[in-house]
Amino acid sequence: AVVSTQSRSRYPAWFRVEGRIPTERSDFCVIGSGGGGKGVDGKEGTVLDERLKSELLGHDKVSGVYKDKILTVDLKSTSSRDEMYGGTERSSYLDFFQRKLMSVTSRSITSLVQAPVLWRRGITGKGVKVAILDTGLQANHPHFRHVMDAIDFTDDNDHSDQVIGHGTFVAGVIASSRDCLGIAPDSEIYSLKVFNSKQISHTSWFLEAFNYALQTDIDILNLSIGGPDFMDTLFVKKVMELTSRGVIFVSALGNDGPHYGTLNNPADQLDVIGVGGLSYEDEVADFSSRGMTLWELPYGYGRVKPDIVTYGTAIRGSSLKGSCRYLTGTSVASPVASGMIALITQVMKDNERLQRVKSPASMKQILMTSAERVKGSNMFEQGSGKVNLIRAYELAKGYVPQITVSPDRIDWTDCPYMWPYCSQPVYHTAMPVIVNMTLINGMASTGEIRTPPTWHPKTDSSVLEVAFEYSSALFPWSGYVAVVISVGVTGKETVGTEEGYILVTVTSPPSSEDITEQTSTVKIPVKINVIPTPSRGKRILWDQFHSLGYPVGPFPRDNLNLQTSPLDWNGDHIHTNFNEMYNYLRSKGYFVEVLNQNFRCFDALNYGHLLLVDLEDEFFKEEIQKLEVDVNKHGLNVIVFADWYNYQIIKHIKFFDDNTKQWVIPQGGGANIPALNKLLSPWNIVLSDKVWKGKFTMTSHTMEVASASSLLSFPGDVFTTSLVDETAEILSSSTLTVGDVPILGVARTPVNGSIAVYTDSSCLDSVGHTVKCFWLLEDILRGFTTGKELTVPLQPFKQPKFRYPKVASTALFHRYSRVVKASTGGQPSYRDIPVCRAHNPVPKQAYNNSYPIGQLHSRLLSINHKLDSEMGGGGGVGGAGARDMLSDYNYEADVRVFYILGIITAVSIVVVLYFLYSVYSLFHKKRIVLYKVRTRRGV
Repeated sequence: AVVSTQSRSRYPAWFRVEGRIPTERSDFCVIGSGGGGKGVDGKEGTVLDERLKSELLGHDKVSGVYKDKILTVDLKSTSSRDEMYGGTERSSYLDFFQRKLMSVTSRSITSLVQAPVLWRRGITGKGVKVAILDTGLQANHPHFRHVMDAIDFTDDNDHSDQVIGHGTFVAGVIASSRDCLGIAPDSEIYSLKVFNSKQISHTSWFLEAFNYALQTDIDILNLSIGGPDFMDTLFVKKVMELTSRGVIFVSALGNDGPHYGTLNNPADQLDVIGVGGLSYEDEVADFSSRGMTLWELPYGYGRVKPDIVTYGTAIRGSSLKGSCRYLTGTSVASPVASGMIALITQVMKDNERLQRVKSPASMKQILMTSAERVKGSNMFEQGSGKVNLIRAYELAKGYVPQITVSPDRIDWTDCPYMWPYCSQPVYHTAMPVIVNMTLINGMASTGEIRTPPTWHPKTDSSVLEVAFEYSSALFPWSGYVAVVISVGVTGKETVGTEEGYILVTVTSPPSSEDITEQTSTVKIPVKINVIPTPSRGKRILWDQFHSLGYPVGPFPRDNLNLQTSPLDWNGDHIHTNFNEMYNYLRSKGYFVEVLNQNFRCFDALNYGHLLLVDLEDEFFKEEIQKLEVDVNKHGLNVIVFADWYNYQIIKHIKFFDDNTKQWVIPQGGGANIPALNKLLSPWNIVLSDKVWKGKFTMTSHTMEVASASSLLSFPGDVFTTSLVDETAEILSSSTLTVGDVPILGVARTPVNGSIAVYTDSSCLDSVGHTVKCFWLLEDILRGFTTGKELTVPLQPFKQPKFRYPKVASTALFHRYSRVVKASTGGQPSYRDIPVCRAHNPVPKQAYNNSYPIGQLHSRLLSINHKLDSEMGGGGGVGGAGARDMLSDYNYEADVRVFYILGIITAVSIVVVLYFLYSVYSLFHKKRIVLYKVRTRRGV
């Protein structure tokens, strides 16, 4: 973008910021300001004037204007558990907006991944260009012999890594040639410094480094950084551009495990190889972030990530001092994967045929198909499993471009790998189950699904109804197929496993050697457990539609005491941060379904309980009216677990955004208490704006509330206890304990539905760091289902002297809400309530038992097993136990040998069986004769 002379005269404070790459070779430019301008609150600060933005967008060469975000890391070398769970405590919300290096703290890794086996074949990464975007590389470091370039894209004006050492360590894991050996010691290293000595970066620094990587024809780009902001549009698009042009992009998944819904961007992108961490016991490391992806919520279901896992615990790598040190984290697992990818890349670059098919997709397919499953872990923890370098090497040599899918099957019988699907059967009238499958296109960066996927049940009487949503266009190298599964009316009493398969065909442009389009079909095996429809009292409906979080908007955490997690970013789904609650309910015989649409889209007669937990959005008027009918006439029970809300605290925890030079106010509290009060108003239920915390005893259970609300009005009995007034603690730094605070209310009716309200959800949240209260939820469910009294001691409600919550002035809330739009005249304005989406099942197609699976698995049958015998060799080059390798692998020759051996084996089996039959017949005949002789003698 070029600012016109007229613009410069009109906006004299603004100027173009020169970058490291000449403007004529770049697709963006940065404009900055020396001052002037005020924020929306009237305070001084430099803001992008809307008139200037409008003028820039009006230029025919400008496609967009974005904020150049400041990115900060908090990197320390410590082995503390706090660091292993995501970093030190932070004092402001701003820190969490910013990307952070994925390293925590902390062996020869080369022997562990069997790199010496390939070294002995001359495969050392030679000729492979690896870019490392990090903190730079220590100048003249003795461990590296192929540093091709080192560029500083920061404001340090120094390309070396003199302070932090993270970039030097990452480079060492990949390419160190002495002491602590790297996995690909002859790979060519391009050190692109994007974090300065203060551990700060800008989006524009990354973009410049990305452009340099494109112009240098980089093969592999390692990014040991991440953050939860998958809505950083400019960053995400640039990553897609790199992969579309052939760069194999490898990124750390994050160190926010063992919790679910903690994936970091860009590792969560379809086209990126997202790497999780393993311990030396071949178990998924506690620190490694887990799936699912959150892009698709609330309407859909997340994709499987990570793609693969590898070692990331106490790995030995290069230090700033020229020696070695140990680090732990997914930022270590990422370069371990990049090193192995560099070895496979050399194999493909050295072969004329394989060079033409080398791509981010083919590499991902090779790694995922050859991976070993990690025992005891599910797919959202391990992806396709642990990288097996030797198997990947063999698979690469016979690689043929095709389409593959992840996960490679839908199998309810495969537990725990297929959790959560395998944990709950499907049944008639249940909400459709969505399996979001990633398509990986090894044929080209673009592709199309021209004809809808097809469903082929094993029997014509199958009760499954299958529908599809899919990306008709695949780019770059990938797409998705969402399989929507439900049970038809004929299956309401069915019990068993339904089987079949799905076919997906992708068409891509011709290869460089051909003029005809490329087509590939993948077969997805399906096994689904079906049961008769459970009783109404055992069925729970979870409201996902009214949940909002980061990065959709700046929504704050539920527990105000958690400084390490300032924003609510885990998805609030039963399979992410509420997964422990889900597992508990399933263990007690309850069935939990997800409502991803508004209240008008479910039939209350099918459910015993509607579970409303930690909801941030508003409710449509039609929803409020329907819920009143559902409870009062249809007997639906409503169970609410709320959170804090106080407009003064919301204003108090605002933060100054250095990117926009404006004060940002969080767009709500832990839950939207004013909206909940509207929803519950037909029963005269009101929650207050007081915020409470403290521990107490409920029956024989130790309990804790963390930033809870309280009841201001309730039509039934309540439980009260003494708690600390957190409102006063935050706003006036005073400590005040108050008795008889009502935090649980139960309103029961003999005929109609019942309502229970508990004022804190942290005790259900796996990331809540409070005492869990699953037992309380079960107690309420059991009481509502059986009509018996709860075990919790309740007493008549007494009106407390608390305030009705004042709605915070959050002028931008409508940008993130699915319910309200910009207000008019100070009054909320509602969007049109969405029409309920229906998934139309596709027709059943004929089942062909002989149809090939169509994945790369069949290739693994012909792996050179002599390589496996070498895997017992030592950790260094030419280690003990090493043997000479076989000649280059020939897949076609192995197939011929396989068939010849098969024929010989079949003939041999026939001969042996005929011989055994002859002997048996002769012996049997003699037994009969002898028997007759003895009988005569006995007579």
